Amino acid sequence: MAFEALQTRLDERVSADLYRQRRILQSAQRPEVVIDGRNCLAFCSNDYLGLAAHPELISALQKAASHYGVGGGASHLVNGHTAAHHALEEELAEFTGRDRVLLFSTGYMANLGVITALLGRNDVVLQDRLNHASLLDGGLLSGARFMRYQHNDIASLQQRMARVDADNRLIVTDGVFSMDGDVADLPALAGVAREQNAWLMVDDAHGFGCLGQTGGGCAEHFGLGQDQLQVLVGTLGKAFGTAGAFVAGSNLLIETLIQYARSYIYTTSMPPAVAEATRTSLRLLQQESWRREHLNTLISRFRQGCSRLGYRLMASQSPIQPLLIGDAGKAVAISRALEARGIYISAIRPPTVPAGSARLRVTLSAAHSEAQVDRLLDALADLSHMQQLGSGYHCSDLNGSEQETPDHAAG
Repeated sequence: MAFEALQTRLDERVSADLYRQRRILQSAQRPEVVIDGRNCLAFCSNDYLGLAAHPELISALQKAASHYGVGGGASHLVNGHTAAHHALEEELAEFTGRDRVLLFSTGYMANLGVITALLGRNDVVLQDRLNHASLLDGGLLSGARFMRYQHNDIASLQQRMARVDADNRLIVTDGVFSMDGDVADLPALAGVAREQNAWLMVDDAHGFGCLGQTGGGCAEHFGLGQDQLQVLVGTLGKAFGTAGAFVAGSNLLIETLIQYARSYIYTTSMPPAVAEATRTSLRLLQQESWRREHLNTLISRFRQGCSRLGYRLMASQSPIQPLLIGDAGKAVAISRALEARGIYISAIRPPTVPAGSARLRVTLSAAHSEAQVDRLLDALADLSHMQQLGSGYHCSDLNGSEQETPDHAAG
């Protein structure tokens, strides 16, 4: 491809208001941050429980770095699997109620590793249309027959299941959908999997820490055990406040991944100090239930405030509260207008979300105060003249959409 063609592609993104730019964060992940030298109140971090800058996590990481050093040094199967990694795996297994857990360096690598290890050319993978890009990519790279069902639509899944005949079938879904904030109907999905002798895989990146009595995510929220939900994936860079990911399941599943998951076998382990810090965040996540309680209070306060202002939110009771704009240019304009008022919220645009559904992805954290949420609501009230957010759109308009599959990655 000629360099001129590359420039043309970039120019097209600029003209369509879809050009992405990195911003430089110059402070810790807290509600009050410094972005490109400017103080802002941020509502776009996935640090849902406010643990990323917790002093106990920082202390645990520093202490472990003094003992283990900084880098993992090698893959887990060479000499990169430390006592810190092993202890975290055992504690996560107990936390999730599964036989075993396997750590991965990122959530993307976990999803790629699982799907490509379990499936091949003669198998079938069925995925929700709004799944995260890592799940979609894993399905495509596996070589299995790839089918998508309508978002959170059990009848659509059943129709597609009836059209396939394969020994190995894997149903794959997000637990909490990263761009819409709604929750998958996991009991119904588990029922279909049981009836069809298929496996169910759930990426609960945005559910862990936020849902469930002890923060156990969607599986705990719905009371689904290992026999009903065979492959459970979680990331550590969101509510856990650290980095990396894990897969929880049976001994048979974990042994299979150790032998066949290429993204596990052929990569250096996460820094052991990060694993040790995550052991601290796992303890805090379970013990400090006030974080989830406060977070739920903020979610209700924000939704009620938006309702009073006439703004239409999507059907989400999670910390992800998208304000649907529609037009990408308008989403960018509102994001910039908020930043001018000292509030930082990224505009999420295609191909991350379907065409015509650009939005402000507001994310709330237990570290936010009610006063900070009120400040956001006041700013939205000031900007209501720019357009009625979400005007003409309903969640159902998107759920049944046959739009091109979004990337569901960065904005």
